[in-house]
Formats: sequence, structure tokens, C-alpha cells
Amino acid sequence: MKKQVLAALLILSLLLCACGSGQNENSSPAAASSETAAAVPSSSPEDASVPGTTAFAGENVQTGGRDAIGENGVVATGREDATQIGIDILKAGGNAVDAAVAIGFALGVSEQQSSGIGGGGFMTVRFAQTGEVVFIDFRDVSGAGASLDHYEVLENGLVKDQANKIGALSIAVPGEVKGMLYALNTYGTMDRQTVMQPAIDLAENGFTVSHITSRDIKDAYPQISLFDATAAIYFDEDWMPWEAGAVITNPDLAATLRLIAEQGEEVFYKGEIAEKIVAAVQAEGGYLTLEDFANYEINVTEPVHGTYRGCDIYSSNLPSSGGTIIIEMLNILENFDVGTMDPESAEYFHLLSEVMKLGFADRSAYMGDPRYVDVPLSGLISKEYAAMQAARIDSTKAGDYTEGDPWGFESESTTSYSILDKAGNMVTVTKTVDATFASALVAEGTGILLNDTLVDFSLDPESPNVLAANKRPLSSMSPTLVLKDGQPLLALGAPGTTRIITGVMQVISKVIDHGMDIQDAIDAVRMHDDFGTLILERRVPDSVIAQLEAMGHKMNTGEEWFTFPCVQACERKADGTLKGAADPRRDGKALGY
Repeated sequence: MKKQVLAALLILSLLLCACGSGQNENSSPAAASSETAAAVPSSSPEDASVPGTTAFAGENVQTGGRDAIGENGVVATGREDATQIGIDILKAGGNAVDAAVAIGFALGVSEQQSSGIGGGGFMTVRFAQTGEVVFIDFRDVSGAGASLDHYEVLENGLVKDQANKIGALSIAVPGEVKGMLYALNTYGTMDRQTVMQPAIDLAENGFTVSHITSRDIKDAYPQISLFDATAAIYFDEDWMPWEAGAVITNPDLAATLRLIAEQGEEVFYKGEIAEKIVAAVQAEGGYLTLEDFANYEINVTEPVHGTYRGCDIYSSNLPSSGGTIIIEMLNILENFDVGTMDPESAEYFHLLSEVMKLGFADRSAYMGDPRYVDVPLSGLISKEYAAMQAARIDSTKAGDYTEGDPWGFESESTTSYSILDKAGNMVTVTKTVDATFASALVAEGTGILLNDTLVDFSLDPESPNVLAANKRPLSSMSPTLVLKDGQPLLALGAPGTTRIITGVMQVISKVIDHGMDIQDAIDAVRMHDDFGTLILERRVPDSVIAQLEAMGHKMNTGEEWFTFPCVQACERKADGTLKGAADPRRDGKALGY
């Protein structure tokens, strides 16, 4: 009876809630992707003294104390406990990849609502000794049984009972374990036990619930309540969400991580962990099989590469759209004298809005898993195509754009963290279980919260991103590296659905065009526009908003600070100083040594 009542509550809450964090970004122009936790900030006062966290208090955002300087290395993540683990690995003699892997497993414990070994992601790495840059794709993959036939699509375009978002029919084969261990084995210097032990300890001894985590649990209460194994972790003995300051332990996850540390990826993809996950999914009506797990492979490729005002940009390649569209947007911006514009003026926000709309029109039309669709990649990132796109912009009024024609230029809730060391090694990772608390299904006996990655596929059979068997869905995740004169400048990334793309692009532009310090660039007023509504943080004069409305922009200025994207970045300054910077829009914290 309890589950029936809670199921009714879930349906009611989904009807009432307009936050859209878990909707498929391809289901309608107004719908957001579910690669992040897009939650509503709490209006209650929050205490900055909660240990191990950095306070986030609705509109009373704490902007100080997020950044850090380091002589030997800097780390920026969305959780202070994970940042400290990364610094400890560097201090112990590990390299940037060792730290990245340790952080990845740790965030999968203390920020499991956003990422973890039940999900996947991307890593972009630059090696100082050789200058080589690699892109590791460990995105989740649909099973062999994936089909649109599993879902009943309603007249409003959404799936009945949100079956592609909540529960077993939303789950793809997770890639994180294989991706992290590949990076460690190929580019790291430490053993599995050393880099995984901090995460094991965190799961066994517990982590402190931040205000953000408590808020996320409360927002996902109806979904979590549907699955006993999930509720046992995230609810107290009275079946209520944990409050900030509580300590959550996850002994099943600690045991799972210990098995992986001892036996490697085989136990996750071909051993007892795979067996438990498949059993849990099939018991809830899903179709994943042991063969799906055994067949999972990562992809290691070159990142997509472009330039912006003489700086080299390396970012996520397909199946992420992020790197390509970031470079396309920057290429268009390069046709304008952005540095002379006031970064809080109507002129500036108008230009960014037009550039964003042009980029997203192309993203929607052309991008998907390259094994299933031809993508005009080199056309989209060409300077000539960008100049043609720039010519479509009217400086006096808002435009309504369809996709351009890049073929003629062809020669062809989420977390993010960044690491930069003194030698010049750079790592940035963006990874996810998709929506906040994902499918909400924890596989019994594993402590693993499983992804809802299948919601990132389109339901439109004509879309290049339509659901198909053994396919990676389109993503916006954009772990990005920027070099100037061949030397590290920025390592950055963010969670935040399609806002990842625009958030990363704006931070890069502010550092290069306006000469901003990285923390100032992250803290600056941010905007987003993908389908014709200019969403702007309301920290600008009313006169600016009025000017934009007069230019024809449909405005949304409801938030003083966005809840996402939350950019975590590292910068190497001209004098060689290393600086980590973290986003005050979430629990971000940078540390250095």
C-alpha cells in the first residue's frame, strides 16, 4: 500500500513540478536534458558550518572562499571532500590522472545523485611531456533490447509513467568503471587499491549531507520512495529525507568498490556485480542482460579541436555535442569585437543569445552517435562556416533561426571537475547518472544508483538521436582544455544539460576576451538561450532587461543565480601561478598545494 500511495504522489508531483530537470532534451524545444540535478533552491536559511561542505543558501550565495592557489597543483570539484581526496593523491606522488580517478570514485559516493559507477561520462586529458591530448568516452550505452516499442508516448509527447526516466526501462549499461580504470591503467602511476581506498572509506564511514544534497533528496522524494534499496540509503528511520549535517553511510557500495579494487573491471562487467545489476533491472521489468554488460566498450579518440583568438580549444568529441557546439559558438563570436563590450550590457547579452540560438539549431539538426548518423563535424567547427553564421545576426533585434548548411564546409544531474599540476598535465572530467537520482533504482546488495540515460534519446524516429540498440545518446557534457602559446591556460567543465555548453563557452570568452580571473569569470552574470527564451541571472539593471525585451527577446529572469551550470575550473596564469576556481552555484570548492 505504501508504494501505491507513493506512486500516486510521484505522478502528482511530476504534474505539478515545472523544473524540467529530468525531461529528455530532445522531447520538445522547451524541455531540458537530464544530465544534471536541476533542483529548486531551498528558501530556508542555511548554516555554513555544516562540515565538509560549502554553503549554498538560495539567493544568499556564498561567493567567497571557493578558489585556491597552488604551487604544485590545484583541484576543483563540486564537493570539498572529493577535492581534498584529489589533493591528497597529488601530495602522495600521484599524477593528475591518478587524482582524477580517485575523485571520480569519491564523487560517486558523496554526490551519487549526480554521478557514480551506475553512470558514465567523458574525460579530456593533456600530457605535459608529449603535448598529446586524448578524449576518453565512457558514456552509457543502450542494451541490445532497446526499442521505442517499450514506451507509450502520450499526446503531449512525453512517455507514459515517465518510463524512459524512472525505473528499469530508463537504464543503459554504465561506462564509468571501465572508463576510470582504463585511464588509471593507461595513464596513471598508482594502483587501484590506492586510488579507490578513499572512496571506499567515504562509503563505509559516511559523508556529510550538504544543503544541496538534502535539497536534492527532498526534490526526488517520490521517485526514491518507489524503491526500498534506494530509500534505505537516502531516508532516515522515519522514512524522511536526510537533513543537512546528517551522515550517510553506504556499506553495500563500500563492498562493491572493494570488489572492484581487488578484481578490476571484470567483476563489474562479467562477474557478480553485473549479475546483481541485471537481476535488479529485470526484476523491475527491464531488459538489460549479462551480454550487454560483457559487450560494453569505451572509446578513446582525439578530442574535437578548434581555436579562439589564438588559443587552442580541446573538448569533447561525439557522441557529445558539447565540444563541437562550443567551438562553433566561439568561432561565431570571433567575428565580433567582444572585448570592447560591457559584459553586463544588452549589446553583449543580445550577441550571446543570437550565437547560442544558431549553435543549438545546428545541434538539434545534425548531431547524434556517429555510428548511426553522418555528422558534418569539420563543417560545424570551420571558421568559414562561422563567418557565414555570424552574418545572419542582426545587432538590433532577436532572430529566429533554423539550422545552417555546414556540409559545404566539410572535410569531415552530472558532475564535473578539473585538475592542473605544475608540470602542465591537465585533466577535466564530466560524468553523470543523468537526472537527479537518475532512475531512482539502486540495485539490491550493490549500493549502486543506476542511471536513466535512455531519457537522453529522442522519441522522434526521424531524429539523428533516436533511441536504438547498442547506441550512445547525444550529450552536452563538455570537459574542455584551453592552451595559449602551447601552454596550459584553462581546464574546465560543468554539469547542467544544454547549459553546460553555454556556461563553458561564456567562461572561456570572459577569460580570453575580457581578461577576467577564472573565479571572476565563473561568478559573473550568466545567461542561456537555446530555443528562443533568453534566460538571464537577475543581477543586472532593469534597464538592460528592458532593452533586451525591446529588441524582441522573450526574457526569463527569475533567478538571481542559476542552479546550474556549475563550472569547476583550473587556470594557469601568465606568471605560472596555478589557480583552482569553483562555482558558488553549488557545493564547489577548489584546493591547492
